[in-house]
Amino acid sequence: MIFMKKILFLCVLITVGFAASAETLNLEQARALALANSRSLAQYNLAIQNSVRDEKSHLYTMLPSLSADYNASMSYLDRDWGFVDPVDTFNSGVNFAITQKIFEGGKSFIQKAINSIATESVRKEALAEYFNVIDTVDNAYYAALEAAATLEAGESSLQTALTSLAIAEIRHANGIINQGDYLKIQAEKESQENSRNQARRNLALSMTKLKAITGYGEKTELEQVDFSVYEELIQMLADISDEEADALYDRFWKILAAANPSLARAALNSQRAEKNLSIARRDFSPVLSATVFSADIGYSTANGLSNSGGGGISIRGSIPLDFWIMNNKIEKSKNARDSAALDYIGAETALETDLQSALLNAFAYAGSVLSSRRSLDYAEKHFEYIMERYRLSQSSVSDLGEASSLLINSRNNHIKAQYGFLQSLSKLRSLGAIDDEEKLVLLLKSKE
Repeated sequence: MIFMKKILFLCVLITVGFAASAETLNLEQARALALANSRSLAQYNLAIQNSVRDEKSHLYTMLPSLSADYNASMSYLDRDWGFVDPVDTFNSGVNFAITQKIFEGGKSFIQKAINSIATESVRKEALAEYFNVIDTVDNAYYAALEAAATLEAGESSLQTALTSLAIAEIRHANGIINQGDYLKIQAEKESQENSRNQARRNLALSMTKLKAITGYGEKTELEQVDFSVYEELIQMLADISDEEADALYDRFWKILAAANPSLARAALNSQRAEKNLSIARRDFSPVLSATVFSADIGYSTANGLSNSGGGGISIRGSIPLDFWIMNNKIEKSKNARDSAALDYIGAETALETDLQSALLNAFAYAGSVLSSRRSLDYAEKHFEYIMERYRLSQSSVSDLGEASSLLINSRNNHIKAQYGFLQSLSKLRSLGAIDDEEKLVLLLKSKE
């Protein structure tokens, strides 16, 4: 496991080094950068190390305990309160002992299991954060591409408005159109310029957020997404029937129930609470320990060096009698167990809702991609038709404005649908802890 982690870390470093020197950043490189740049993942790595050390610390408590005591004394008064030479009364000693617990009601083994569960729980938290980082960088990457596409559409709309204004200026100078229509065209041009400026601002903000996540260079450009690879999947999800959608939900739920780190962590917390209750009940058990070796070495001015002790065994036991305290601890542990069980139910319900929401988003966005694409195609043809009639003075300024607005809305809707679909896939991958997108696509396409 540790070896595989080291290999993964080296692969990330290699990818990061390539991405840092490249002028174009693709999605896989952005993910690698985000993972390497994540402080939260670094903190989870430290938390896992500390939890493993806690396991080792408890293991050490189950081993024989070594102890050494030293004492020394001198007196300057005798029993009759007379002064004496302190050197003559010097006395010192050293005690060495080896003690082993031999019975404590099985609490050590239960605590060992609790510590193991705690470590696994932290690992699940780290895995959840891993996919959270990937989902975050995916959304930031797609948001930046969407902002860039929106800016490109805004530039196109502005150029169209400038062309319309140029035609309107000639017609206004020749008295073909009235002042009102001319002012309307000017207003449309200013509106499109303002939209273009807002799109520039949104793109700059999106790139800033992506940079904060990945730490990439200032002049790095983003690689475009090839939407053609998703065409078959989009067609299938857009036309999915209710029965097929239910079957797809069931397949995903089986994966989530086994692999979702948040649900697994809730299950582990429930197990740990049950173990804590068990260990609280064992507080009623007596504790026995045995000293299997003891040696005393002493020195005094009067008697010189002495040695006592040996390999004898002494057994010491204790039985707790403060039952009211232990009963209170047991009741608190029961409450913690019940709370953990409720947390698991809550995590399961939340996960079911998240899965349904993510799948419905995927279905809806897939349908929106197709419908918005058709709408954009019709809007472009309609605008070309109205624009040509406008050049021939057969269409009014209002007709051109309506056609332009329809085209702009259709472009923006298509852009939002495309990147919304990609974000829905990212959410599904994160929920199922699926690190391979091809595996996710195959799962969505599967009929079994």
